[in-house]
Amino acid sequence: MEARLTCLSHTPLKGYFDPVPDVVDEVANLVAGLRAELEAYDPEIIYLFAPDHYNGFFLDAMPQFCLGIAADSVGDYQSSAGPLDVPRELAEACATAVVDDGIDLAVSYRMLVDHGFAQPLEELTGTLARYPVIPIFINAVAPPLASFHRARLLGEAVGRFARGRGQRAMFIGSGGLSHNPPVPQMATATDPVVIERLIAGRNPTPEARDARQARTVAAATAFAGGSSGLHPLNADWDQQLMKDLAARDWPALDAYRNADITDRAGASAHEVKTWVAATAAMDAASGGAWQAEVRYYREIPEWIAGFGALTGAAAL
Repeated sequence: MEARLTCLSHTPLKGYFDPVPDVVDEVANLVAGLRAELEAYDPEIIYLFAPDHYNGFFLDAMPQFCLGIAADSVGDYQSSAGPLDVPRELAEACATAVVDDGIDLAVSYRMLVDHGFAQPLEELTGTLARYPVIPIFINAVAPPLASFHRARLLGEAVGRFARGRGQRAMFIGSGGLSHNPPVPQMATATDPVVIERLIAGRNPTPEARDARQARTVAAATAFAGGSSGLHPLNADWDQQLMKDLAARDWPALDAYRNADITDRAGASAHEVKTWVAATAAMDAASGGAWQAEVRYYREIPEWIAGFGALTGAAAL
């Protein structure tokens, strides 16, 4: 089989509050190159690891990991709404194999996903449903949170399953790096409306979604202008993480602790667990016979993000 990996930051702020045109073009050129590589590879199946931002998963029942047997995008920010092309029998078989491999994985036959899933699909493939995809959610916003170690084990189980299927597989990790957008937390929420939204905020009105998006844009404007109390970006942490991933230094990655991640890189930096899982899946699928490459990094305060990309390829 063949296998490919793409780990890529996402941001809902593209087109709402952008950096200078040179940086926008730089990122656009990066994404265009990654898309061309994916299209040339023409995967038979994409395994997409991504988070959610209280658009599809809520505190009425928050799994650490969930695989979608069927999935629809909610269409937040500029992402499209509609179904993903999830091959049901393959998704069910993958879920069974991962659970049999010792991972406590939830499944959903009606998964709702947001820009964390939709943006990489649309940017790297053109649409939500150009290729068959197995969407795998990793909780990155709602404590208690799984560790890097558990994310690695999840990825390895998915990678072993993919290796056994023998298809041209693409592993995508979506999210991160350091960032701390204004996502409310149950531990500090006091407004009953906010608390209810965290517990069961599915299917908001268009007005409520617009208001939420406007708050995010306002937060980005303040952050880029230096008048925000949000956690700063941390280029040193971001680049060390990508270095550890590229080296597949699993002991170093397993040693990352959740409290330290939040303290050094921000509460939403836990999205990088999708990169850990995708890289581990790639490693297991290829039997370790592959090379990783850091393709891009830049701090982009307008997008409240340390923005990066890491790729890898193997031919077996």
